Amino acid sequence: MQVVDTLMMFSMAVSDMPKAKAFYVDKLGFKVATDYCKDDDNWWVSLTLPKGGASITLTTAHENMKPGTMKLYLATSDVVAGHKGLSAKALTSTKSKTTCSARGQE
Repeated sequence: MQVVDTLMMFSMAVSDMPKAKAFYVDKLGFKVATDYCKDDDNWWVSLTLPKGGASITLTTAHENMKPGTMKLYLATSDVVAGHKGLSAKALTSTKSKTTCSARGQE
């Protein structure tokens, strides 16, 4: 069984949102899907490529992330089997989060 089916999104902490946004949009050709700014320390920009695929979320709300670090969001069609498959490969998780679409499979 394939443990991970899809790369959904990755999130990157940035210190200068206007500069990071300009780089991804103007230089790399990403499109802004959403841009939500509560204030300079709580700003999220979701970017997509013209042909689709996983999105990138840039954020100034670093939580416990340092600028330049990333979070990777993966998906599987079977959470229980995915967890067993990763555990069998000696991979462990310090945090496990189940999203709405996976509830009911626990």
